[in-house]
Amino acid sequence: MNKYLLKFPIFLFIIVLLVFFYLLIIERNPSEIPSALLNKKIKNFESESLLKGEKFFSSNYIGKEIILVNFFASWCKPCRDEHIFIKKFADKNLKVIGINYKDNPEKAIKWLKKLGNPYSDIAIDNKGKIAINWGVYGIPETFIIDSKGVVKYRHVGPVTKKIYRKMNLLLKEIK
Repeated sequence: MNKYLLKFPIFLFIIVLLVFFYLLIIERNPSEIPSALLNKKIKNFESESLLKGEKFFSSNYIGKEIILVNFFASWCKPCRDEHIFIKKFADKNLKVIGINYKDNPEKAIKWLKKLGNPYSDIAIDNKGKIAINWGVYGIPETFIIDSKGVVKYRHVGPVTKKIYRKMNLLLKEIK
């Protein structure tokens, strides 16, 4: 019996060591956060439109054509960094919808005038309710929605040159 008691801690230590090494060698990217919305249809929502002074209805855009939905704010430094890539998507005749997250509308309009407005329309999300429904962890976050209203891609964080290329490839596959 004493033999088995002495071997048990050694056996347990080896198991823990194997689990540790397994976790070290598997490919994990902590910036890739899974989305419950991937390959699911987006529910329609309504809000105020930042620039048009009228109601924003997501049903006017989602499910009609492939669109890019970008959560942003004027106070968000990474949003400023990615803005050039969001403009490039709009320049390629891709409809880009903005969701202005917990922002001052006047500052957001000023920010867009200074940097350029790539958005076809912008919904105001003052309380973060739209972001919560979309599972947004923080901004910026960008989604690709297909012509059936299904989320095909989600990117957490700013769109960089590398991510821009990846998203373009995905857009070509979807079309």
